[in-house]
Amino acid sequence: MKKILYIVLDGLGDLPIKELGGKTPLEAAITVHMDRLAQRGRTGLVYPVEKDIAPESDIAVISLLGYDAHKYYTGRGPLESFAEGLRIEDGNLALRVNFATVDSDGKTIKDRRVGRNLNTEEATALAKEINTKVNLSSATFEFKNTIGHRGVLVIKGMRSKLSGWITNTDPAYDREGVFGVAKEKFENTVAEALPMPGYENSSEALEAAAALNEFTEKSHRVLTESLLNKKRIADKKLPANIILSRDAGDHLPKFPPIQSLYALKFGSFVQMPVEKGIALLTGMDIIDVPLSSGHLDVDYPIWAKIALDSIQQYGGIYVHIKGPDEPAHDGNYELKKEIIEAIDKFFFSNLLPSLDIANTIIAVTADHSTVCAIKAHSADPVPLLICGGSIKTDGSLGFSERAAKLGSLGAIKGMDIMPLLVESAKA
Repeated sequence: MKKILYIVLDGLGDLPIKELGGKTPLEAAITVHMDRLAQRGRTGLVYPVEKDIAPESDIAVISLLGYDAHKYYTGRGPLESFAEGLRIEDGNLALRVNFATVDSDGKTIKDRRVGRNLNTEEATALAKEINTKVNLSSATFEFKNTIGHRGVLVIKGMRSKLSGWITNTDPAYDREGVFGVAKEKFENTVAEALPMPGYENSSEALEAAAALNEFTEKSHRVLTESLLNKKRIADKKLPANIILSRDAGDHLPKFPPIQSLYALKFGSFVQMPVEKGIALLTGMDIIDVPLSSGHLDVDYPIWAKIALDSIQQYGGIYVHIKGPDEPAHDGNYELKKEIIEAIDKFFFSNLLPSLDIANTIIAVTADHSTVCAIKAHSADPVPLLICGGSIKTDGSLGFSERAAKLGSLGAIKGMDIMPLLVESAKA
């Protein structure tokens, strides 16, 4: 049985950009090592969940690991809250949240991510203020910051259980059933949480929406008066003065252990809480990696070494690299291109020379397209390459969206990848 090395590059996919000569950032990037992998194997396109869904990372990763997200997904909030060590019982309301900036009216959003410069020390201090100064009339809560502007929130009803079937206060994301989906266009206004269609008369959904709206209002007051935010304003920085919430859930998903599905023990190293939560709940071991130094030429060689060292201990390794996603959300196609080049130059160049490719199945793909032109996830498919072991080349010329469209794998769903990798590892 060959080893499996499954690498997912967050937000890699994109659409052609005029300023890049009609190429996507991946096409325009110099990716010698990924191109060589594509040339020695097979390529194709992947709809991470299914056509016409612009997925968030959570449902995409669940699907890429071979699970039916329609069957198992219970919301991003429970996944991230669990990953951060918050206790979630059935009937608790768990949400993914962002610190953001609103105008003096308390409603008009100036920046959904506080200018991306809210550091961990600041976020931790603001979270402490919220936890100590905000009291809800009929619920208790626990709020925790995670990375940068991100956080998680768990609300527990005093009178009854709470339902996750409520809408977001973050206007950039919608819900299609239990799935969270990114909007291409939206009003920059804090939304009111409401019971979702079909749950308008549910007392648990009404209680949940009321509790979240109360938390949003009261935490806004505390954050507005925070000395830390007043200092940020004095320093010409945006204040983190509102909490935007999305992707509510009221219980944890119950995944069959990944080892029981594929008879392989998997390790994973991931950067974000949502991926960590999925890994833990599916029974994958978490492989510790150092916190990012902010220097890709330092971080990526370390990650390559960890992957090489760890793969000997497992049947498969799942690697999730955040890199390309963030600049795409800012519409920065040049930086997205540069990060893709850095992944190739510093991660793959250090990984491949010491990897036994004859006895390893390598897959490289993405969890979704993050399109620079719209600064959001889209429903566009992402490229996939599979090589190593006894896999024969299909004549692919390189690794890009355009080249993958011509590959022998055709267009497949994310759920199809893991069975394909396991079958290839047995050959």
